[in-house]
Amino acid sequence: MAEARPRKPPVLHKQPMPRQDPQERIHNFYEVALGYAEEAARAEVERCLHCKKPPCIAGCPVEIDIPSFLSLIRDGDYAGAIRNIREKNCLPAICGRVCPQEDQCEKVCVLGVKGEPVAVGRLERFAADYEMSKMQADPPPRPAPTEKRVAVVGSGPAGLTVAGDLAKLGHQVTIFEALHKAGGVLVYGIPEFRLPKAIVQKEVDYVVSLGVELRLDAVIGKLLSVDELFAAGYQAVFLGNGAGLPTFMNIPGENLNGVYSANEYLTRSNLMKAYLFPDYGTPILRGRNVAVVGGGNVAMDSVRTALRLGAENAYIIYRRSRTEMPARHEEIENAAEEAVQFLMLTNPVRILGDERGWTRALQCVKMELGEPDDSGRRRPLPIPGSEHQIPVDVVVMAIGNGANPLLASTTPGLAVNRWGNIVADPETGKTSKEGVFAGGDIVTGAATVILAMGAGRKAARAIDAYLSSK
Repeated sequence: MAEARPRKPPVLHKQPMPRQDPQERIHNFYEVALGYAEEAARAEVERCLHCKKPPCIAGCPVEIDIPSFLSLIRDGDYAGAIRNIREKNCLPAICGRVCPQEDQCEKVCVLGVKGEPVAVGRLERFAADYEMSKMQADPPPRPAPTEKRVAVVGSGPAGLTVAGDLAKLGHQVTIFEALHKAGGVLVYGIPEFRLPKAIVQKEVDYVVSLGVELRLDAVIGKLLSVDELFAAGYQAVFLGNGAGLPTFMNIPGENLNGVYSANEYLTRSNLMKAYLFPDYGTPILRGRNVAVVGGGNVAMDSVRTALRLGAENAYIIYRRSRTEMPARHEEIENAAEEAVQFLMLTNPVRILGDERGWTRALQCVKMELGEPDDSGRRRPLPIPGSEHQIPVDVVVMAIGNGANPLLASTTPGLAVNRWGNIVADPETGKTSKEGVFAGGDIVTGAATVILAMGAGRKAARAIDAYLSSK
């Protein structure tokens, strides 16, 4: 146990995160947040109050022992800190960058009552980056094999977590990934400037080092069905194939050239390196005036990508006010620094095209906020006579994703809800089909990386108990 130290008055403000200058970063795809140097990390960790009953652990969906790894950083044992984190989290460098800690562990930090909470996410990234630059991420000793085989469909955060946890228990795990790169939304959905692909690949390599087999270009539902996986000798199947079906507004003009779903726009840029065209063979339309419809993190990623692709005007079109935007505050702040133009209380009603079928303008209506709807946010209502046009040549729809129906349609006995998401027990991931478990966005709809990981952790426990009972 770490030696007790004299208590000092708490420092109420976080150590600032060094970042690229906005005027420089809008011209490149390099990472915006640069990470803590050792001096800043040591200063930040001194802010921790070391509560007798720390609420931050319960606030973490993957149950990291936060006070312990903070104490190890405080003592200069950075290798010990990352080993401590990896006991619960196989993707720390990713979580330290994209996890919404402000709504999880930091939200319940006692220090946050009077000031800013301890920057747990930034410190997790510091420990993970130390590991990547200074040491080898050696996997823990492998347990005796159980001879039980588990198939994991999808290599996103839920799939990687359940695979890593089950491998640590001695089970033989195979991940089936539909794309040519592992990582799921981590590689196709999150831009390089927020989560470098090299970071994702190193975390995937760590999971593979635990003994997990990875099969790419393997579309379950086409290559093999779930029932055929069982016939091939797998005793349990975990479905973590995400929510990758684009959602559109169903307004006139969405079929015009220059209209993208955020899925396509980000996948082209992120996974297929369209921002490096023609060095990479995937083109993307580089608009001068780009409108992104939506107010979540995907919308922020899309509009900031448009800027880096050369847009002179990059707009966020959102039907509520900035207060209701679901995106992380940090991402809204970064977008504002980069001169993204926020058109709040504005809703598209039609996309207008030219005689050749290319987008030329977005017709919108102004909105006002009425009474709260089912989400708890005030319902946006159109203002009569407020129609107006915004000249644009690219429109990106970032208003959410749905469940791809392929797996459900090829898996008899698998229950789905009215949105097409798989019905699964939130505490175990059990589905209506014997031996099949599910978690992440395919169950909840589009959510966060860390919530998908938390679902993977719970499912891994349930799958282990299921295999042990057979």
